[in-house]
Amino acid sequence: MRLKDKVAIVTGAGSGIGRAIALAYAAEGAKVVAVGRRLGPLEETVAKLAEIGAGGLAFSADVSVSADVRRIVEATLDRFGTVDILVNCAGVQKFCPLLEVDDPTLDEIVDTNLKGVFFALREVGREMARRRKGKIINISSIGGAVGRPLRSAYCASKGGVDALTRAAAAEFGQYNINVNAIAPGIVETTMTRELAQDPENAEEFRMRIPLGRSGRTEDVVGAAIFLASAESDYITGIIITIDGGTSNVVTRASEIRALRESAERLGMEPRMNPESSSA
Repeated sequence: MRLKDKVAIVTGAGSGIGRAIALAYAAEGAKVVAVGRRLGPLEETVAKLAEIGAGGLAFSADVSVSADVRRIVEATLDRFGTVDILVNCAGVQKFCPLLEVDDPTLDEIVDTNLKGVFFALREVGREMARRRKGKIINISSIGGAVGRPLRSAYCASKGGVDALTRAAAAEFGQYNINVNAIAPGIVETTMTRELAQDPENAEEFRMRIPLGRSGRTEDVVGAAIFLASAESDYITGIIITIDGGTSNVVTRASEIRALRESAERLGMEPRMNPESSSA
């Protein structure tokens, strides 16, 4: 077990990528503090942790409120006595043209996605600095590096997370704290369900992904385990992109269709559907 007896705080652990990481950490031997706004889903996560024999704590908090983040740290220390790993996964996304984004929407996105990460870095980082050891993983997005319409506030917040990751890594290295980020592309979660339910949108996204499908939460957890383990002790300040090649390859729908037609002429079935193997 790569995380045996480690204690991890995972925000956004009530669903999606956050829950998947919490369960993966537990399977690797970690005790997990599952954090989110709604207690019900967090208790479901902790119940799943118990099913695999792992210790866990459900803690309801708003990461955009610094006092709440301090309470998370205090509760973790009270229950487990230490904190070894922090995963900042809490986030919100709303689709709106930039010219129509109102102040409350901007505040909600930036407060949760960026300020929430900052607060956690500061509060958990202080405890890790005292112990001269820690692993911090921020869940960013390819939106932090690639501009997308209707997501101006979200992209801005995730670009901030990328910059904050590098800056924190530069400061925290002296305390033997590694700070890295994971930038997923489209991953099948409750946050992206609206897109996936629109057949036209779903097909358009798949056509622009070289590996031919949207991501799954299990595509992200491997990197999250690696960055939390001793295997990554000499890695800090990086952003690992997990998007099936989307952000590195620019394709047009007409080009994808031409490639499919070529595959058909060659008698090869293209792997371009969500049910295809990722092997």
